[in-house]
Amino acid sequence: MSSKQSDRREFLKRSVALASGLGLGAATQPVLGQLPGPEAHQHGTDEIVAYGKRSRFVTSVRIPHGGRHSPDTFGLDFHIAAPLQDSVGVITPSSLHYMGTTRGSFIPDIDPDKHHLMIHGMVDNPLVFTMADLKRMPSVTRLHFIECAGNRSSSRMTTVQETHGMTSCAEWTGVLLSTLLKEAGVHEGADWIVAEGVEEVKGASSLPMTKAMDDCLVCYAMNGEAVRPQQGFPLRLLVPGFEGIFNVKWLRRIKVVDQYYMTYNDYGHLTQDPANAALGYQIGPKSVITYPSGGQQLPGHGFYEVSGLAWSGGGAVSRVEVSTDGGRTWVDAEIRGTAHPMAHTRFTFQWNWDGTECELQSRCTDDVGQVQPSRAQVAEFWNIPAGQPFSVKGQDNSIQPWRVASDGSVHNAIA
Repeated sequence: MSSKQSDRREFLKRSVALASGLGLGAATQPVLGQLPGPEAHQHGTDEIVAYGKRSRFVTSVRIPHGGRHSPDTFGLDFHIAAPLQDSVGVITPSSLHYMGTTRGSFIPDIDPDKHHLMIHGMVDNPLVFTMADLKRMPSVTRLHFIECAGNRSSSRMTTVQETHGMTSCAEWTGVLLSTLLKEAGVHEGADWIVAEGVEEVKGASSLPMTKAMDDCLVCYAMNGEAVRPQQGFPLRLLVPGFEGIFNVKWLRRIKVVDQYYMTYNDYGHLTQDPANAALGYQIGPKSVITYPSGGQQLPGHGFYEVSGLAWSGGGAVSRVEVSTDGGRTWVDAEIRGTAHPMAHTRFTFQWNWDGTECELQSRCTDDVGQVQPSRAQVAEFWNIPAGQPFSVKGQDNSIQPWRVASDGSVHNAIA
């Protein structure tokens, strides 16, 4: 017998003995990749098998937005902001997606088997759809952001979660609203719809028919699973690029009408003034640097990859620029991946910090040529005198500056 054969036979014997030992002593001997002791039991529960659980070392959480606790004393849920400072890529996990409510809301507990969507009003055939009916129809899956009008820069806020955490981006699946409206047969002169959700305050929003027939979705899925209850389970309206309040959750009724109706949701959000309406409906090009951003700490001078998110209600992001000198000079950032229409787009910028105090800014341009304005340009547009409170009607998509101090600490640079 050759020495090679002898060595191989000895190796197989040892392997069999080791396997037997592991089988007999599985309760006491740790296996590669398994935590010993109580931690192994804790992480081997049915919970992590049945649905999945993130690592205990990952601590990103949402926070109440606007200074109001959620839920409040009466159990009402209010705005909750997503942790953009910890985000990577463009998709917000469903569990971290921001939540906006209609002036406080109890989250409805809806049985999908009993839920219906009615389409009526100025149509040839009033229709009532069950969830099963909707899931039988041709579906589409699209990446879109949603943003609350309260998502805006302020000197009172410290972190990017506080200034911009009321926006998130997800993969949405459902039926085009135009498919349902065509099935019902819209009358001539029916220029608006009113979409209503299941809420104690009867949350509803008015939308132009042109938008309803364009790209709106009636969604039953989000990020590959059923829409979460906080996001409208079992059915929500998705209005790409429009202010968040138009994206009616817990959708149950759509009425086709010939004029806009001032609903509970629309009050203070809907106007016929052209300048205000243009900024109230569609969200302008916007971007924010998420790293480094307020509250973060750079360990020292040297190389950093500046990273952030850009988006626009007018279409896809076509360009993002970064300034490291407070907006005096600009350099093109790199757009990561594909820039989808009305979706968050990740951008990065390679930066060598010399350790001196500086100010970081980002500026977005969308594919229809709209450019994100500076804070000074927004103030000029709305005739806001110097020293007066910065009050902007509609959406505020002004540039957010971050000041990097010489010790590496990062701060909101709005005076």
